[in-house]
Amino acid sequence: MQRHIRTRAAIVAAALVAAGAVTVGVSQAEPVKQAKPAKSKAAAPTKAEIAGLFDEWNAALQTRDPEKVADLYAPDAVLLPTLSPEVRTDRAGIVDYMEHFLAKKPKGEMVKQVVNVLDSNSAIDAGLYDFHLTNPDTGEKTTAKARFTFEYEKRGGKWLIVNHHSSALPVAS
Repeated sequence: MQRHIRTRAAIVAAALVAAGAVTVGVSQAEPVKQAKPAKSKAAAPTKAEIAGLFDEWNAALQTRDPEKVADLYAPDAVLLPTLSPEVRTDRAGIVDYMEHFLAKKPKGEMVKQVVNVLDSNSAIDAGLYDFHLTNPDTGEKTTAKARFTFEYEKRGGKWLIVNHHSSALPVAS
């Protein structure tokens, strides 16, 4: 029986020595380097920079040049326009809408703006704006109250609209 206890004690002692050696080896081993997420080379834009893109778009409207306005949209942009039920999914469609819209001499006025910068190359600008319009036939002035969402991506160093939704503001119930 004592021999069995001694053998068992020797096995336990050997196991503890082995465990200690492994522990010492682990503590002396170099730490495993954790992979860090890749950092973007460009700094994220400020909210003010993104908010200023509306001003650039509104200034393009004032030129009355549909091509100049369309230049602010990506080639694969989607436009859900304020005054048309047709979804525009290419430059030709955006230019066509802008030709009709610009005939009304629209001038946008920001009412409420919420900017979310997603990363260095994408941002969303959403809120409410009013369009002051002039009927090209009668000269009558009206205001279209609308809500909007502009989704921007930075492509080739330039901010472009990739999605633009604008719809008449519903009447509160």
